[in-house]
Amino acid sequence: MDALISPKRRTLLQALGAAAMVAGCGEHRVPTATTRPLVHFAGATMGSSFNVKIAGAALSGEREAAARAAVQAAFDDVVARMSTHDAASELSRFNRHASTAPYALSQDTLQVFALARQVSEETAGAFDITVAPLVDAWGFGPSRHATIPATERIRALQPGVGYRLLAVDRAAGAAAKAQPGIAADLSGIAKGYGVDLAARALERLGHTDFMVEAGGEVRTRGSNAAGRPWQIAIERPDAVPQRAHFIAPLSGHSLATSGDYRIFFERDGRRYSHEIDPATGAPADHRLASVSVVAADCAYADAMATALFVLGPDRGPALAAARGLAAYFIVREADGSFSDRATAAFQALGGTLA
Repeated sequence: MDALISPKRRTLLQALGAAAMVAGCGEHRVPTATTRPLVHFAGATMGSSFNVKIAGAALSGEREAAARAAVQAAFDDVVARMSTHDAASELSRFNRHASTAPYALSQDTLQVFALARQVSEETAGAFDITVAPLVDAWGFGPSRHATIPATERIRALQPGVGYRLLAVDRAAGAAAKAQPGIAADLSGIAKGYGVDLAARALERLGHTDFMVEAGGEVRTRGSNAAGRPWQIAIERPDAVPQRAHFIAPLSGHSLATSGDYRIFFERDGRRYSHEIDPATGAPADHRLASVSVVAADCAYADAMATALFVLGPDRGPALAAARGLAAYFIVREADGSFSDRATAAFQALGGTLA
């Protein structure tokens, strides 16, 4: 029986317990002559988990509690607005809206819609939030029932897929569908947006040295407990047990990864990942295992990583290089090994193979 596999893999491997691999591991580290206090807390969000590390001055119990509450509230707000798995969310209500009349949405959701359209335009539609009906058809939506839909069904759904079919009017506080039946899936951008909101919440509380991660998407500011940039590990695809493949030093940057090894199902020896190609209506089918993007904002990195993965091992790196993006690609070779490709902007960040 086919099963949908969601191993909860994380690009960020700071919880592996190897301080030499990733600086800043450990909870409530006792300061030494070369390290500063470090507070670590975690929680659940968006079907996955989040981790926060705050370095610098020791936090009182009250300040730590305030940080925990602010981060959790930020993630909870994104879930309430943008989850496709919560029938009561703002996005789910919008998707059920059968009219082409403008539908009032919060500024947060409209901002994500607008950013999604920007990435769609920058990638010629490789990123497209209107793939929701196709995501559902393949069983990666709320039903979580893995299936290979008939070709006729895909063809019937494709006329309703296209980022230009959604109009966003932030001034009016509304979005409108060009035709009934248009539905949006923000799973390729909302998690990154949640990380951004959580980071900004920490900044409002006065924190200047921290790392926020949720489901593999990460945002950093300042330095870690050792006074160095945060050492962020990109996971080696398919590795059991999980381990780092490449470690990038980040300070003031975000990193997001898309790949075919996180959520997928297999049938007759073939892997079908949750990354749907809007052009074909089917899961992306190529040798690219993962792509990581570094950018200022995690939402942008999240959406762009999705787009570059859809484009594959040739078109993805070409577009990333042309746009000056910091991107790192891991490609499966015919013999089962992996090869790496990195843009000049990513190479400039430094880092090492694990």
